[in-house]
Amino acid sequence: MLELSNRITLMELSPTLAMSQKSRDLKDQGIDVINLSVGEPDFKTPDHIKEAAHNAITNNYSYYSPIPGFLKLREAIVNKLKRDNNLEFTPEQIVVSNGAKQSILNVIMSVVNPGDEVLIPSPYWVSYVEIVKLAQGVNVLIPADIDQDFKITPEQLEAAITPKTKAFLFSSPSNPTGSIYSKEELKALAQVFEKHPDIVIISDEIYEHINYIGKHESIAQFEELKNQTVVINGVSKGYAMTGWRIGYLAAPLWIAKGCTKLQGQMTSGASSIAQMAAVEAFNGDQTCTQDMKKAFKQRQDVAFDLLSEIDDFKLKKPDGAFYFFPDVSSLFGKSYNGQTINNPTDLSLYLLEEAKVATVTGVAFGDSNCLRLSYATSEEIMAEAISRIKKAIEKLN
Repeated sequence: MLELSNRITLMELSPTLAMSQKSRDLKDQGIDVINLSVGEPDFKTPDHIKEAAHNAITNNYSYYSPIPGFLKLREAIVNKLKRDNNLEFTPEQIVVSNGAKQSILNVIMSVVNPGDEVLIPSPYWVSYVEIVKLAQGVNVLIPADIDQDFKITPEQLEAAITPKTKAFLFSSPSNPTGSIYSKEELKALAQVFEKHPDIVIISDEIYEHINYIGKHESIAQFEELKNQTVVINGVSKGYAMTGWRIGYLAAPLWIAKGCTKLQGQMTSGASSIAQMAAVEAFNGDQTCTQDMKKAFKQRQDVAFDLLSEIDDFKLKKPDGAFYFFPDVSSLFGKSYNGQTINNPTDLSLYLLEEAKVATVTGVAFGDSNCLRLSYATSEEIMAEAISRIKKAIEKLN
């Protein structure tokens, strides 16, 4: 019988991409759908970065790059990590990939054996658990709800660790919640990991620049964790470069070598043109990241005020990223026109059909009570979307 492998059949489709596709399909049919499902800044890539790409084409950067990336880019990343985060790495510890998602995949595939456990705070970004499944690892979810700001405690972390624990994977600022671990909170987690030096810590910091409460803090700053921590980052969110597909990892040398070996057999180096644009992103004027953050904050303020008018949404104002993740469980059991809302998936589909607004069910992120809405769009579009959502919810009884 001709059939797909088990690793593919057991893998879930990305719910965020699936909802975004549904939104596009409806738009193609002439239906006015507002898409709040996608985690993509609507800003244009800054001109000085685009100009660097033009120059790279003119200067014939059209050949294969080294597998871990051009030395010039890896040096720029080393300088960025020192400048912005006070982290010490060498170019040999940097691996540039086709987006931060591949960087995470590289690490998991390089360190996780079948049966190894990977600890993941829940809610989590949708691809984390699927990447672990692909590596034949075991996902161990550590739940944290809205009442604890979606952040796990050191006690929860310690209780989840077993002799099979191989890695810990989390994001701060978080997708989908926007929560940020403070330096003190990270230090408390670090004290747990210090007792378990064989656990690889994978810190996804792709939303670093979209932080509304102060300086970004990385768990990699703690010297006692230096030999077990991997930092994941890239240019997609902070520089509005989602389609350029440049992510990177900064890791202990043994992990970086393993990831380079794996990438050499999978994709080789990332786009040469995009890499040169990323050099300019890291080395050039950083005003663009601050300007975009200000715009996101203004959008958040507008959206928060409007969402707060929806009584059935239990809402927290996020500290970072560009998502709201309200608890919508008070709507469960309500219905309209023969359609009953039993979970956030039902609500997401109802809002798509009734309000013509695309959102993402919290189930996709490991939370059965919440709904994710992205505010990476204009204030006008956001206001219209929330108005539609409110009217649709008011029909439920």
